[in-house]
Amino acid sequence: MGRVSRRAFAVAALSAFTMMPQASAATGRRGGAQAPEMRGVWLASVANRDWPSKSGLTASQQRAELRAHLDTAVANRLNTVFFQVRPTADALWPSPYEPWSQYLTGTQGKHPGWDPLGTAVKEAHARGLHLHAWFNPYRIAVHADPTRLAASHPARENPDWVVTYGGKLFYNPGLPEVRAFVEDAMLDAVAKYPVDGVHFDDYFYPYPVAGQRFDDDAAYEEHGGGFPDRAAWRRDNIDRLVRETADRVKEVRPGASFGISPFGVWRNAATDPLGSDTRAGVETYDDLHADTRKWVSEGWIDYIVPQLYWNIGFAAADYAKLVPWWAEVASGSPTQLYVGEALYKAGDPAQPAAWQETGELSRHLTLAAEYPQVRGHAYFAARDVAADRIGAMARVVADHYGQPAPPPR
Repeated sequence: MGRVSRRAFAVAALSAFTMMPQASAATGRRGGAQAPEMRGVWLASVANRDWPSKSGLTASQQRAELRAHLDTAVANRLNTVFFQVRPTADALWPSPYEPWSQYLTGTQGKHPGWDPLGTAVKEAHARGLHLHAWFNPYRIAVHADPTRLAASHPARENPDWVVTYGGKLFYNPGLPEVRAFVEDAMLDAVAKYPVDGVHFDDYFYPYPVAGQRFDDDAAYEEHGGGFPDRAAWRRDNIDRLVRETADRVKEVRPGASFGISPFGVWRNAATDPLGSDTRAGVETYDDLHADTRKWVSEGWIDYIVPQLYWNIGFAAADYAKLVPWWAEVASGSPTQLYVGEALYKAGDPAQPAAWQETGELSRHLTLAAEYPQVRGHAYFAARDVAADRIGAMARVVADHYGQPAPPPR
């Protein structure tokens, strides 16, 4: 569910770092001048996570909530919004490929009475914000019942495209016709609207579910020849999606950037000496079949936002170890590195002590400022920016965002 189900993989512990003054943390490496810097926020629509606050609101109420989120971004001196416009093989714009999202009206396929993506682009630009259209390529539904989809849904018309796994429905990434379809569906929005970027989240092949297997036997038998094993074939499927999407974005809207926000651990060093000094339970290379390090090293994407949703000092996946690892990966690459931050954890009573400290996130930015490859940060998510339970976002703004900054191009 957007960035909900994977949260179990991001657990916090105590921090041991101290604050640095704003001048050295925010402007020291830039010689006092405010250079372009990513200051992003994710605006999630899946399961009405951030927006709209619930399904079935009137068009006027939905527009008002959307504007409020954009105003909140401006008030916090953010400059980019990652707006989730295709949460579950559906659309927040009038798409000829897929039905209107159920998260708008409560009924998949029902016209909401307005154009959310068109309005979001216009309203964001009016406020000086960049807007990146955020797509989930392969997730069809967060349930396993195809009959609950709109009657005209492509997944119902093409049941052989669908794999049921972990109580959810997914398009099969191993089918070339699926890859072509999801690219067409996403690029429709890019062609129609002057978006500043195209954004994928961390879902490629689904996160592993104990005791279950993703049944792509038929696709592997038909298309997997020439690969040493199924895992290599799966990674190639995702590589093709990434390369083809990158090429098509440049063709359709040359000024737009294309970026991806993956789970923060490529591989653990115990698995691969090129991996990070972590002991994460998920590795994108092996479990999601997403070779995120390769995409950066080869310069296939314009930017990457690894979700480093752990605190400084967390034993299994230490923020202070992952930032330098990613900085080294990005060194010499044309791919820009931004860091995904777990604002949603700050002040959550279910999280350990580090996330009850107002200054934890600010310490993240202080640490990351020591690495010139890090060109900014993005915060999950908009609802949490607005609520700012313990003032963690306000502390980031006070310590690091003294002046507005232009977004990177």
